[in-house]
Amino acid sequence: MQKITKLPKLPVRKEYCHKGDFGKVCIIAGSAGFSGAAALAGKSALRSGSGLVRVAVPKSILPIVASIEPCYTTIPLAEDSTGKISVKAIDTVLKAIADNDVIAFGPGIGICAGVKIILENLLKVKNLKLVIDADGLNNLANIKNWPKITKANVIITPHPGEMKRLWSGLLRKLMPQERETAASDFVKESGVVLVLKGYQTIVADREKFYINTTGNPGMATAGTGDVLTGIITSLYGQKLENFAAAQLGVYVHGLAGDFAAKDKGQVSLIATDLIDYLPQAFKAISGD
Repeated sequence: MQKITKLPKLPVRKEYCHKGDFGKVCIIAGSAGFSGAAALAGKSALRSGSGLVRVAVPKSILPIVASIEPCYTTIPLAEDSTGKISVKAIDTVLKAIADNDVIAFGPGIGICAGVKIILENLLKVKNLKLVIDADGLNNLANIKNWPKITKANVIITPHPGEMKRLWSGLLRKLMPQERETAASDFVKESGVVLVLKGYQTIVADREKFYINTTGNPGMATAGTGDVLTGIITSLYGQKLENFAAAQLGVYVHGLAGDFAAKDKGQVSLIATDLIDYLPQAFKAISGD
């Protein structure tokens, strides 16, 4: 595998453009008690340059999610008795695929049969640009031989615990302690773009890998992963290919965290701070 060090660049915005030129993304997220995850992902996608962001959530939490940010739109989804997305939402989800350039799946979504079935259907959509995070990954780990049914172009963003669950569900051997080796073995088996989060986050596909150089311990707090999902999803919708979107996403995410920590300190850092500092991070990488 080739080690990549050079960062990709976003396309220059032309003078004559409209919101459709910068990606239409839909984030399928949230459940009862976890409305914040959906809102964080949606707002970070907006701050990362998406022209249009839709957040699809269980209908009972839609008013909460909609009230947090007026600049994304919301889609109500059928839900089960526990406030998680129901399999009855499948038609609405399939319509969202047709109306958007990228789908993100997982922040705050919970683990249940209905969510798992919807994810299986997403995996089978040929050439769908799909980002899976959080409980989306825990549902994925429960799908037997999921790489064999996958026709979508998938980016996954596990933290170490989620990575262990995915590994044990897919590979019949012990997971190497060395993170680069584990990442390499996993992508060879699965064919996805992997974002293995943690200290010096690794981005890998079957041909290349990147080790991130930004970020700090203050970012080890609830919600920062949801922010990363929004960033990567947004960049994926702005005509970056999957590896490049993941690579630039983790760099910008960490850079925003570094700017936030410089002003607020690591102890007080919270996930919404990262979104507040995304403009500074994007200005820094563009030389603006």
